[in-house]
Amino acid sequence: MTVPTLREPAHLVSPNAVRYWALGALIGALVLWVVLVVAYVVVPEGIKTWLGPVAIALLVLRLVHLVAMPTVRYRVHRWEVTPTAIYTRAGWLTREQRIAPLSRVQTVDSQQGPVMRMFRLSSITVTTASAAGPITIACLDQEVARQVVAELTEITGRSEGDAT
Repeated sequence: MTVPTLREPAHLVSPNAVRYWALGALIGALVLWVVLVVAYVVVPEGIKTWLGPVAIALLVLRLVHLVAMPTVRYRVHRWEVTPTAIYTRAGWLTREQRIAPLSRVQTVDSQQGPVMRMFRLSSITVTTASAAGPITIACLDQEVARQVVAELTEITGRSEGDAT
């Protein structure tokens, strides 16, 4: 018996996602750096001897995260909607691949916060009748997201029943 191989979803997210994720990582790094500097200034001298190397290690790790994560995430994050299913793959350290039959879709939501609007990005959340929870397609170009929401609404509207 031959086991079929699962192909990866066809579409990448928006290239603007790289800058969006980099900005989020930069903000997180800046907060960490400020906390570490304040901690280093206010702690007693005895603690500074071990806090310094720990702080440097954390800063280096955060810098690696800032540089590597957005590009790796962009290469990994993929999505596809077919007439029968929605496929997603996400992650950067750990990978999650989800496939949900469109007959199981209950709701389709889109989100766009203020920073996402700056980068012309939107995310789509597809809630299914699944214990695994909703499927999210993060960081699509906002026009692509509108089209995907319309397509999913049209496809799922053809299905009878309540997707349970």
